[in-house]
Amino acid sequence: MPQPGTIAVIGAGTMGRGIAYAAALGGYRTILEDLLPVALRKAESEIRAHLDKAVALGKVPRQQGEAAFSRIEYAGSVEEAARAADLVIEAVPEELESKIEIFTLLDKICRPSAILASNTSSLSITEIASATYRPRKCLGMHFLNPVHKMKLLEIVRALETDDETIATAVQVGEHMGKEIVVIKESPGFVTQPHQCHHWQRGFLYAAGGHRLRPRH
Repeated sequence: MPQPGTIAVIGAGTMGRGIAYAAALGGYRTILEDLLPVALRKAESEIRAHLDKAVALGKVPRQQGEAAFSRIEYAGSVEEAARAADLVIEAVPEELESKIEIFTLLDKICRPSAILASNTSSLSITEIASATYRPRKCLGMHFLNPVHKMKLLEIVRALETDDETIATAVQVGEHMGKEIVVIKESPGFVTQPHQCHHWQRGFLYAAGGHRLRPRH
């Protein structure tokens, strides 16, 4: 099972730039997309600040921080960002129509082997995946905010997601240093950030889920 080399993140808002930070630190070439140049400039500045702080606190070696920052590229269109990506993580606002529109576009742009993931915390991955011709390669990757601090990553299996897609997403999460729980999509699967402190330990073993340790 080949590991993704390039990860595209669609949307440079709070979640998107956090995911890009984690992907770059995980060793991936990372392409962060947003239609608004000001959003990309803000993302670049914030990622730089987070990396500098992590280095100052001794959490990330300086060389590793510089290498991570150099892995991030910026794109002004979905087409530019996703064309060469092995994994695309959509991180736009929680509007079903917008996400379906993006997945439909990604399905046309991306190569057939590419995996499409949504960071949604409340919408149906199965419904979003049904807009594509690759539902087996669609899944949820729900990061918690702030991504650079929160360790939990929920990987959500939609109705048709295949095992190889799940395994690849798990490996990516491990490289990002996340603690992973794999669950089947069902009502109420979401762990909201304000609940995480109280629910995380129990949730990791909740219905259908299992915990995987991050790589060290």
